Amino acid sequence: MITIKSEEEIALMRESCRIARDTLDYVGKNIRAGMTTKEVDELVYKYITSCGAVPSELGYEGYPASSCVSVNEVVVHGIPSDRVILDGDIVSVDIVAEKNGFHGDAARTYLIGNVSEEKRKLVKVTEECFFKAIEGLQAGVPLYNIGNAVQTHAEANGYGVVRALTGHGIGRSMHEDPAVPNYGKRGTGMRLRAGMTICIEPMINMGTFKVCMKNSDGWTVVTADGKPAAHYENTVLIKEDGVEILTL
Repeated sequence: MITIKSEEEIALMRESCRIARDTLDYVGKNIRAGMTTKEVDELVYKYITSCGAVPSELGYEGYPASSCVSVNEVVVHGIPSDRVILDGDIVSVDIVAEKNGFHGDAARTYLIGNVSEEKRKLVKVTEECFFKAIEGLQAGVPLYNIGNAVQTHAEANGYGVVRALTGHGIGRSMHEDPAVPNYGKRGTGMRLRAGMTICIEPMINMGTFKVCMKNSDGWTVVTADGKPAAHYENTVLIKEDGVEILTL
């Protein structure tokens, strides 16, 4: 069921989304080669809780950490571990913060040290895909215009667009309707309504769009060909005349 948020609810969401944004800014200032992905997760837990919020991912369906930390070929849902982040890696960090009963969700992919131009371009284009997706976005626009914009830009650059995972609605629950794919036919899908809050999150692979589960841990999703992937996400409020990016 799709929920339309009231002004009061949107105000509460702005707070949780601000915390998510600031947490990722904090991670960006501190992440470096030589750290483990578990140490990155500790940064996330420390910052979110210092804001009087809760890391929504911790314990979600048994998930054991406060964030998803995904390195290179890991697309999403990398479980923080003793894996050491190396010079030249790209690392996506996906977090959700909950405060006052509402969630804010965002992800960024960080460049660690001397990153190849090939990987830099992937991260840049993935972020561009998000901003392409919100161009002209407002109440009344068909949902699949979002995915079409992401797909068009990514594939024009020779990349694969993940189909097995999507963005989603968000509010009192971390995952709400509707699903927000990163591909689709322009002009199709439900019409967006003012007051909807959704997560738009391009997940773009350097090679094939195909992904698979790693080591059967039930969480870690990797590219099928082992090539790098990037992830960029914001929580977005749909308005009558445009959008508000709540986590930016």
